[in-house]
Amino acid sequence: MAIADPLVTTHAPVTVLTALRTPRLLTREVLAGLVTTLALVPEVISFSIVAGVDPMVSLVASIVLAVTMSILGGRPGVVTAAAGSVALVIAPLVHTHGVQYVLPTVILAGVIQIAFGLAGLARLMRFIPRSVMIGFVNALGVLIFTAQVPHVLNVPWLAYVLFALTLAIIFIVPRFTRAVPAPLIAIVVVTAIVIIAHLTVPNVADEGSLTGNLPGITPFLVPLNLNTLQLIWPTALSVAFVGLMETLLTAKLVDAMTDTPSHKGRESWALGVANIAAGFYGGIAGCAMIGQTVVNVKIGRARTRISTMVAGVFLLALVTGLSSIMRQIPMVALAAVMMVVATSTVDWHSVKPSTLKRMPIPETIVMAVTVVSVILTDNLALGVIIGVILAMVLFARRVAHVVTVKRTLSDDEETVRYDVTGPLFFGSSNDLVDRFSYALDPGNVSIDLSAAQIWDASTVAALDSIETKYRNRGAAVTIEGLDERSTAFRGRLSGHLGG
Repeated sequence: MAIADPLVTTHAPVTVLTALRTPRLLTREVLAGLVTTLALVPEVISFSIVAGVDPMVSLVASIVLAVTMSILGGRPGVVTAAAGSVALVIAPLVHTHGVQYVLPTVILAGVIQIAFGLAGLARLMRFIPRSVMIGFVNALGVLIFTAQVPHVLNVPWLAYVLFALTLAIIFIVPRFTRAVPAPLIAIVVVTAIVIIAHLTVPNVADEGSLTGNLPGITPFLVPLNLNTLQLIWPTALSVAFVGLMETLLTAKLVDAMTDTPSHKGRESWALGVANIAAGFYGGIAGCAMIGQTVVNVKIGRARTRISTMVAGVFLLALVTGLSSIMRQIPMVALAAVMMVVATSTVDWHSVKPSTLKRMPIPETIVMAVTVVSVILTDNLALGVIIGVILAMVLFARRVAHVVTVKRTLSDDEETVRYDVTGPLFFGSSNDLVDRFSYALDPGNVSIDLSAAQIWDASTVAALDSIETKYRNRGAAVTIEGLDERSTAFRGRLSGHLGG
């Protein structure tokens, strides 16, 4: 599926081996991983607060997730960590029953994700229409931007100077060099200024406690019995499918951005394995971080697993040996980077008046509803589900009106022929019964379905009803022209549907 030009950067596929043999590519991958990590830290910390767990729990889980998915994942370049969508799902369980139920919940969610991937259900992603995908991308841009706004409001005036400096570096540096990502240079420069000048501005340390000490293996503190299963399974199911939805949507987005395919099934079961590992060493689940993935792939121009492996290793270094420096990174610098990412994420071409004028109205409606649903619910997965359902309804409505029925009376007026054209399913066949002139037709009726196909039981029931109406009037009905599949389908159901 193609996404509009603003999101597409075409490159030939780059393998890990190629990157390792090419210093320029290897440098690009490493630097992309570094800047991605810096963009990852504040969100992971803030999401841990939402989930009701210690920030170190989410940070360590993110290290495990990033490294595991770098090795096992099916879409190179996707950044996986403790995510806000998963935090929102787990939070009610933690607040009601305690943090001890997180581990069994994460394990069960991981098992579900593994089963989903191995069963090949990831192929369902092909049913997400382009209009929903564009709505998803645009909503993502809006959410990323609005999430940064609190970091630039009600802050000291020095913070605004640092914010402006960060933006200036991001936009000016690429004019001279692209060897090092401009956001990485901006964050390093601004952080250095804060440290050297002893400036007091909101920083990463304000988002949560960073001890620099790694936790051990997560202890299993609840009994393994039916009561525990009954308590955790609804949350586990939500964690599993929210994580899968966001991860597969992110993989599909990166497919479009890089013009390269991915293995969605592998990405699914690998996420399950990574979540189980993160549950035992860390303590919370995660999924693809869409904003940080855009940073990695679009701004950092990463194309291999090296970038995400570097992100995981660098995050480990930040959490342990470099935690004192990480605490001092100004939040306005990170907010500026993410705001730039947000504006580049939005598909501006899709909202141009000239584009909207050409697009079919139903597709524009689907895109708008997807965007609004995501923004109102603050839930990307739910917004996409709403968009897909609406797209299906509108598509069924359009297709239902393409069916035509042509009536031809023979010269001797003893036979009438009906030619039916178009797909026959519940949307188009429910009023098929009313398209025939029962009272006017002679005793021989022929219904030609050569240009039609039967797709569901509603159509078979409609044809049975038509035959019954003609028989009640003493007319003989012949249905002809069906293809082999439709004939077999009708033969299996006809006369057995009742009423």
